[in-house]
Amino acid sequence: MGTYWQLRVDNPQFVPLQQIRSAIEDALHTVVRHMSHWESDSALSRFNHASADSWHVLPDDLAHVLHAGLHWARLSHGAFDPTLGRLVAAWGFGPHAPAQAADWRPASAEAVQQALASGGWQRLQHCPERGWRQSGGLHLDLSGIAKGYAVDAVLQALRALQLPNCLVEIGGELRASGQRPGGQPWRVAIAPIPGAAPEQPPTALALRDMAIATSGDLYHRHHWQGCSYSHTLDARSGQPIAHDLASVSVLHPECMHADALATLLTVLGVEAGLAFAEQHGIAARLASAQATHCSSAWLRYTSGADRAQASATATSP
Repeated sequence: MGTYWQLRVDNPQFVPLQQIRSAIEDALHTVVRHMSHWESDSALSRFNHASADSWHVLPDDLAHVLHAGLHWARLSHGAFDPTLGRLVAAWGFGPHAPAQAADWRPASAEAVQQALASGGWQRLQHCPERGWRQSGGLHLDLSGIAKGYAVDAVLQALRALQLPNCLVEIGGELRASGQRPGGQPWRVAIAPIPGAAPEQPPTALALRDMAIATSGDLYHRHHWQGCSYSHTLDARSGQPIAHDLASVSVLHPECMHADALATLLTVLGVEAGLAFAEQHGIAARLASAQATHCSSAWLRYTSGADRAQASATATSP
């Protein structure tokens, strides 16, 4: 996935660390084998290059993530879209990025239109009897949700080892289970936005059986001819987002959903993103260099009120 993983775990049974590491790496290898758009022989890549009007039975975990992605795509009218693989390629992001950042160029209008014509979450069809339909040219890209699912998969692997008290992180997406040794909650911090005024210390959160995912463009942008381009694409327009949101964090019991929602709200922007969060009971924090906006569910969680239920009522499959 091009990123790192970390684990904090209470291990009173002294399960050998190599056994723990092996269980984690097995879980992650499975996710990569099924969902990576970097690996040419992954289940996702094979689907992307399958012939038009063909049906495919996909691995259960991949199907689970696709169902979740389509759920949020429907609710957001395409602000989240698991089928934007060709659009990502057109803009030279992900596996299609040039070896040297200086060689990057914006997508042409023609390339964007071709990508939009071949994509679209509405074209991804599922039939219980036949599987998933490759309508022709449809390219899946789960980079906005698969990393969160990987966190959940690692957590399940640890629970299978009878290790219920842990904090799992993959590339900045985290999920806490149980508590720290001594009974205190796991604590994480959201870094402040560089250059924001006034400077504030990191926002610390106590996580109790909760995941947090953050999406943003602080360190993932391209520059060309004096313009700055976000790596977050809006599949509805085919363009990188252009608003000033720098960071969106979402709390949800499952990291898969937190990951997808952080991406979705980043695409929507402050006003529409907050409205979506309020409508669906999502605990979200949307920050720019000028201001930080929090949904009601986020404020309830961070104030300690109804902490156990914060975001648990968020609409999900």
